[in-house]
Parts: sequence; structure tokens; C-alpha cells
Amino acid sequence: MATFALRSVPDGLRNRYLAEGWWSDESLGDVVDRALLVAPDTPVHVWSEDRPWVGTYADLHAEATRLVSVLRQAGIEAGDVVAFQLPNWREAIVAFYGLALGGYVLVPIVHIYGRKEVGFILRQSGARAYLSAADFGHVDYVGIIDEEASQLPDLALHLLATAEATAPPAGLARIDWRAVDTAPPAERARGLDPDDVVVLAYTSGTTSQPKGVMHTHRSLLAELVHMGPWVNPDQPNLMGSPVTHATGMLGAVLSPISVGQPIHVIDRWDPSRVLDIILEADVGAGTGASFFLASLLNHDRFTPEHADRMARIGLGGAPVPVALGEQAAGHGITIIRAYGSTEHPSVTGCWWDDPAAKRHGTDGRPLDGVELRLVDDDTDVAPGQPGEILSRGPDLCMGYTDPTLTAAAFDADGWYRTGDMGVLDVDGFLTITDRIKDIIIRGGENISAAEVEDAIAHLPAVAEVAVVAVPDDRLGERACAVVRLAPGEALTLDHLGRHLDGIGLARQKWPEELRVVDDFPRTATGKIRKVDLRQDLRAT
Repeated sequence: MATFALRSVPDGLRNRYLAEGWWSDESLGDVVDRALLVAPDTPVHVWSEDRPWVGTYADLHAEATRLVSVLRQAGIEAGDVVAFQLPNWREAIVAFYGLALGGYVLVPIVHIYGRKEVGFILRQSGARAYLSAADFGHVDYVGIIDEEASQLPDLALHLLATAEATAPPAGLARIDWRAVDTAPPAERARGLDPDDVVVLAYTSGTTSQPKGVMHTHRSLLAELVHMGPWVNPDQPNLMGSPVTHATGMLGAVLSPISVGQPIHVIDRWDPSRVLDIILEADVGAGTGASFFLASLLNHDRFTPEHADRMARIGLGGAPVPVALGEQAAGHGITIIRAYGSTEHPSVTGCWWDDPAAKRHGTDGRPLDGVELRLVDDDTDVAPGQPGEILSRGPDLCMGYTDPTLTAAAFDADGWYRTGDMGVLDVDGFLTITDRIKDIIIRGGENISAAEVEDAIAHLPAVAEVAVVAVPDDRLGERACAVVRLAPGEALTLDHLGRHLDGIGLARQKWPEELRVVDDFPRTATGKIRKVDLRQDLRAT
């Protein structure tokens, strides 16, 4: 059983969250078990061209219990860490529900992560089992494990969702999903401590390696309460956000079952095909990062019939241009914006009846149970003045797997330093203005600038590099590498891509723009002023 060093929650906050009903003694498995069995005939659609599937809540529950049986037969017990890296297939949904029912610590890994990220996550988390496809897109999951196995002493089982199992490295068992198909059902784990870690989600940030964010049963289930008022049971959404990302985990597999809503997921977001599915299945789409909605509105096959099924869209996880909200309104679509992170999923949000100017131009007000401070050198600032955003609430995580990161981000009173800058208006609505933490949010996925900079700096042609976010109409942001070259050297984006591919950096982290400069704007101490770089790039 894995053990983690959780941050302390002040007694006053703990008592308040319990008294107000944010925290209960239920486990994630309790909630999943009840939700899937109370409405067993609710339909589930996996809109994959390669692996389509139609079933029900009951089918998912049955397969999830068989997955638990397979893991237990392999010696993986409740409390052990189990990672899964799967596209939006049936097996991804089954993995989430099954690991919850089995009492495991879930480690969802975004399916586009490559060897560098996956090896680190499996190693640091101490994962005992790893569930994956054989390959998908550019990622060879079997190859990752074969190369990294010697550095993964805790890993005992590799369960493949596709293909027959190949011979594994020494000391590792490898089986395929047929074992799940033929296994007997298992009883779910009971008597779990609600203060134990249930999801260990890795996110990129200011560090060069992903950060392990620890959510307990209580903090994760509190987020379900937050999301409840935004979910319409009668209007399901096709979700493109990966189940293995915080947005997809909450929006695709947790929120729907909390209200008995049909589940619709897709593994590859092809706007033309999504538009067909919207009409065929009578579903909405576009929720999540602004990329999803923008790709539909800007498609030449978008019609009023599509807009009718997308009457309300919630956006978050990436910057949302004001123009996108206005464009949606022109089609009769009401959007709301929300602000949060893997660490604190729901900090602020708008409501459907807020004025359009607030819904399009701000990230909303603090949600029930959430407290917000904007500070400058730890002194609270007045409305209209920019400050660093501090938050706390019942859905705030319990720290990082690295205690030094926890100590830097949380104070003794339970406040979390988000690393974002914002402004509160006189009505209490928050607008994000800049970022202290050095990340790029591309299509809802965090990219650590430090990680990419470290990889680029190994190129002999590069004397100095800074990676910053630039606006992108489709993805919200993309990464731009600004480099100062060594004398007599040259560098192209293609050359840069080949280098990053060679070291195993996930493709979505590669810079999509390259700028060469003679020198950088700097502070008095010589540090690169990234705020100036971002402003200059936005202006051009």
C-alpha cells in the first residue's frame, strides 16, 4: 500500500467542510458503485472509428469488477498505485471505474505523453500496474515499458487494451484485455479512509518534471458537488477531453454518472465527424478547452441545427478569447467561463444568467465554499488592482508528491498560491491577466516551459533559450521558443523537432514557433523578462 505525505488542513476548515456537507465519509468507489447500479440502462457511446462501442452503465460496472479481479489475481491490492494511459476508449472508462471500485490509487496519464514523462511518472508514483494500449498515434506504449522497465522496480504488471501480449522484460508480467473478458467479477473494496489519496494526477508546471497532485476521496468528491449545477441530465455532451486529463475525468466519466446522464466520448477530435455525431446522436459538444468549441463554430459545415444542440457550453482549462464568446452568442449559444487547475479544479465560474459581458470577459466569481485572495507581496489588493491569486476550498488538493513543492505552494492557513495573476472587479468577478508560474496551456494541457527549455538547451547551436506562450485562435495558446544562437550557428523548427523527438519529449510539447533574437529583455540581475517576451509576441 502506497503512503503519501499530505498537507495539514487547519481544524477550522476541516470542520467547516464537514459541517457544510462538502466532505463526507464516502469513497470514490462508493459513489461509482451506486451511480452505475441505480441507473443501469443509461447508454454509453464511444465514438471511435477504430474501436467503437455502445453499451450501458451496467456493462461498464460488470467489466470494471472483472478488471478488479484481474488486478487482485496479479497481487495488486487495494491501496496500491495503478497507472492507466489510454485514449478515450471503453477500456479507459472501465479503468477509471474499476480502479475506483478496487480501492486503488489512480494515476491517469494523458495518452499523448512519451517515454520521458511516462517513465518519470511510473517511477515517482511507485505504480504497481500500468494499463495501456499497445500504441496510439505517435506513442509506442510497449516500447516505453520495454525501455524503462529496468528503472521501474515497483512495476509488476503491464495490462494491454489492444493486441496480444508480447514478451515482457524480466520481472514484469504482461497480459492483454482478454484476461478481463474472462475473469469473474470481484467485490468492491470497502471501509476505505476518505482522507486517503485516491487520484494522483501529474501536471506540468514550473518544474522540469511533471508534478504529482494528490487528491483524496473527499477533495475529489467535493468537486462533483461544485459541478452539479452546471450539468443538465437531459443534454449529454460529446467529450473530446481525455479521460486521463482532469477535464475529461471530471466532465466525461464523473459528472455524467452523478446525474444519470448518458456518456459520449471520442478518441480523436475531428470537427467534421463531431458535427455528424451531434446530429446523429442528438448531443451537444464543445465543452472544455476553447479549442473544441472554436473548431466547430469555424467549420464550414456548422449549421443552426448544430447550434440548437449546443445551447449552453462551459469553457475552461485554457484561455478563452472574448471574441469566441461573442461568436457563439451570434449563433444563439450561451457560454460560461470557469477557472481552476488540477490542484484546485473549480475556483471561480460564471452562471448561465450572468450578463454576457461577464460571461465573455471574466472567469466568474468564487464558487460556493471557495475563498479567494489577490495579493501583492502577501498584502491584499483592492478591486481593480492586479495581484497573485490565492485560493482555498473543499476541492483543493492535499499537496504534491514532492514535499518541497507542497511547502512552497501552500501556507499553514490552507491557502494555495496558484501562480496566476488576476484582477477582481467591483462585482467580485475574476479576470486572469498573466501567469507567474511558467506554463503554456495548449488546448487545455499544461506544458512546462522549464522542461522544454531544458531539452532545447542541449542543442549545441543554442546559447540561450526561453519558451513562452503565444495566443492561438484554435488551441488558446501554443509554445514559442525564443533563442539566442551560438556564434555562427543556425536553427530551424524542423531541426528542433527532430532533436526533441530523439529525447522522447511528447509531441504536443514541441514549440510550434521559433524566434531568433540577438538578446533578451532582462532584469537588472540579467534574468530574462518573460513578461516582456509574451507582451511583444502578443503584439506581433
